Amino acid sequence: MNILHIDSSPRRESHSRQLSEAIVERLLEVAPGASITRRDLGADPLPQTEAQYAAALASPATLAAPPMGSLDLSEVLIREVEAADAIVIGTPMHNLTIPSVLKAWIDQILRVGRTMKSTPAGKVGMLLDRPVFIGVASGGFFTGERANQPDFLTPYLSLALSSIGLRTQQFLPLQGTAFLDRSQAPLARDKTLAALDLTVMKEFRARSRSPCSSVEHRSVVSRCHSAFESLARSILRARHKLSAHGSEPSGLGRTTEHEAADDFTKQYPLPNRRQDRQQISTA
Repeated sequence: MNILHIDSSPRRESHSRQLSEAIVERLLEVAPGASITRRDLGADPLPQTEAQYAAALASPATLAAPPMGSLDLSEVLIREVEAADAIVIGTPMHNLTIPSVLKAWIDQILRVGRTMKSTPAGKVGMLLDRPVFIGVASGGFFTGERANQPDFLTPYLSLALSSIGLRTQQFLPLQGTAFLDRSQAPLARDKTLAALDLTVMKEFRARSRSPCSSVEHRSVVSRCHSAFESLARSILRARHKLSAHGSEPSGLGRTTEHEAADDFTKQYPLPNRRQDRQQISTA
């Protein structure tokens, strides 16, 4: 089992870091021996969206032929998510929502054609669901009887994760940290952790034992799928060039690159796609 542990506070001794660490410790109690992949966005922030990455995502045509290296960071971060059986995110609430470093991570892992696809009904996730535990530390109160400010963090982060297929989420708020002294913090943290529900891990641990859901299998299939999808788009672009020179293959005129990619993924679906979840979990 692999746990992806993400922190986004710039403070080394922050409440959100201590909360996320405690969540990881609880996970290790039910999954001893699990490996930890660390992504510390607070200590080692990702770059904000750069010109080449933005250019790659600008249109179906640029996605089909992105600038060289423009998607490399995105691919690394997405594969970290794919390799995880559970994800733990520690985040403070900054000005009613998430810190910019966490937003930069989201901007890299939400990628059309890779982790989600757009449909008339909205965005559809392409990743296999897995538990995501989000520890939120806030100086004030944004939920419950003492709430005195709006909460844009929870709905935004929930929707962002759901849009790529990560729908099993638990938000664990630690509120009023501005009014806690050092001696009170452990008790407040323990009260927050009391709401942690680890029963969901049983289902996902059983699924992770399947050979088809191993990290190696998911990684290989993901790379092969990306390669074949790239090949399909390259072939389509070549046919478009032939069409431009008056030698259009029959029936190609109205085909777009996105339609070709959709046709390809329907014919060769990833085994970690949502519709294959039951097959994987019972393999």
